[in-house]
Amino acid sequence: MVVIPDTFIKRMHELHGEQGVAWSEALPELIADCAKRFDFIPLATFSNLTYNFVLRGTQRNGKQVVLKSSFMKKELSREVSVLRAYKGRGAVDVLEADEEWGVALLEGAEPGIPLSTIENDAHATDIFCEVFHRLHLSPPMGSLYPSMKQHFMAIERYRERFKDKKDDRPLPLSWVEKAEECLEYLIATTNENLLLHGDLHHDNILQQGEEKWAVIDPKGIIGDIHFDTIQYLLNYEDRGGYCQQVLRDRVANMTDRLGLDHRRIAMWGVARGVLEACWTIEDGGTDWQRGIQITERFAKLLD
Repeated sequence: MVVIPDTFIKRMHELHGEQGVAWSEALPELIADCAKRFDFIPLATFSNLTYNFVLRGTQRNGKQVVLKSSFMKKELSREVSVLRAYKGRGAVDVLEADEEWGVALLEGAEPGIPLSTIENDAHATDIFCEVFHRLHLSPPMGSLYPSMKQHFMAIERYRERFKDKKDDRPLPLSWVEKAEECLEYLIATTNENLLLHGDLHHDNILQQGEEKWAVIDPKGIIGDIHFDTIQYLLNYEDRGGYCQQVLRDRVANMTDRLGLDHRRIAMWGVARGVLEACWTIEDGGTDWQRGIQITERFAKLLD
């Protein structure tokens, strides 16, 4: 019987209250049912559990698999949908899934080493570009992924929340207005809306075999391809030097290798920083300055 870590149960209580605790405590039985139904042997639980319960397993033929279970069933269903759309383009395969159960059995990436382990930043960015280049495609017919406007709704909610508090707005008004200006322009001038990963950073790109890499944990957003560079640019931001220079070097590499527009990347970064600040405020946090610092760094690329 799989043992659910107390730290994970506590985390589910923080996120979802008593319902989260009940779901967590029912996981051993759910995992046993999945193992029988999907014919695999559960092994070790991943150590870095946050929002989902994830464990390693093996099939009878020795193939490594990963079982993912989520309290947020709709989010996992969207992830499964994106992975299936990306099949053959550089994503792990979905072997089995049940939306009602809130589970997915995924191909295990072997050796599964994340891109974050490559400390040479130029080399890591080269690999990112290789993965990025083959990943994106037009949205499947009838798909219901959120739009970029929906993804950035927290900025509108921030505006609404503080519309009558002109002297008590936490965020610098000039940056909020700049983010809104960038967002309006970018959405209006997007020539092709593609199915984006939405969270394409170092730790969601895993080594698959000797020279190949595979993506995991997509969020699924419809929009401008330039936006899918941003999360990578926000991670390990000072690796190999001063963070502003690292940002410039990465963007230069991406524009050269992928044929992207550096100004569109910069403008998405400006908007994304303000979005981060708005998310922080919505969650009751006080460190919204980090989001504004992101905006300021990307704005320098527009100078």
